[in-house]
Amino acid sequence: MKTVLASLLAVAVSGGAANAAKPEQWQFTLQPAATPIMEQIVWFEEYTFWFIIPIVLLVLFLLLFVVFRFRESRNPVPSRTSHNTIIEVIWTAAPVLILLLIAIPSFNLLTAQYTPDTEPELTVKATGYQWYWGYEYQPAEGAEDAEAVSYDSIILADGDREGSGKTDLEEYPRLLAVDNEMVVPVDTTVRLLVTGADVIHAFAMPAFGIKNDAVPGRINETWFRAEREGLYYGQCSEICGKDHAFMPIAIRVVSRDQYNNFIQSAGGDLQGAFTQLLASIEADKSKKLADASVGASPTMTE
Repeated sequence: MKTVLASLLAVAVSGGAANAAKPEQWQFTLQPAATPIMEQIVWFEEYTFWFIIPIVLLVLFLLLFVVFRFRESRNPVPSRTSHNTIIEVIWTAAPVLILLLIAIPSFNLLTAQYTPDTEPELTVKATGYQWYWGYEYQPAEGAEDAEAVSYDSIILADGDREGSGKTDLEEYPRLLAVDNEMVVPVDTTVRLLVTGADVIHAFAMPAFGIKNDAVPGRINETWFRAEREGLYYGQCSEICGKDHAFMPIAIRVVSRDQYNNFIQSAGGDLQGAFTQLLASIEADKSKKLADASVGASPTMTE
């Protein structure tokens, strides 16, 4: 019993911290929301279903009723009625009312997607190339003299897994894992600038509720605020060329201290900064596992 409960706690703690969101096999629903915007998108999807399902059932019922009630054998002489005023009023007013009930929250959601509720604390520029992503961090206010941080993010080759310490296929899935993830702090409003260097790409991160075209010669802006630490996966969602399927997007959300340590050393030693960051995350994960095991011990003893 102790072993089972300890294993469940280990899976809950380690799994939650590692893979925050990624595509799953036979997935029919949206990925778990990691930002307030994605939470609103999920709410709006469920809200819309309250209109779609009754309308579909009503139309299906009317079609079946007409087919059965007015078939030739039962209704040999068709009615000559050309219109009914009450039905026409209802048939016109009801769709207008439904469209208003859907349009108002959708406009609010659209506005929220382009208007952060707080001033962004961090700005990252994502540039789409054939076929990888490049990230540039804008220096924080008052730290303009700090060394600029920019690097490329390329799909992780199978032969590089061992050397990079990313052998766990559950945490670093094939065709989704990258060598250098975008690193951002948790609970921080991030301004994301998206552009393309050659052809049109698209920056899509489902768990964050963002999808923005990367158009050469133009910069599109969006924002997000991740509320849970972890590793999130997305992909280019524009058919951009023969290797379109091989330019995944990975965003690692870490604590504020871990981010500060990473960004301070990334300018001079990028790989060293990533190595230190991974070590810090693993140490934090081990501590959470140990705390969870200690917390579960009295219950297991009982």
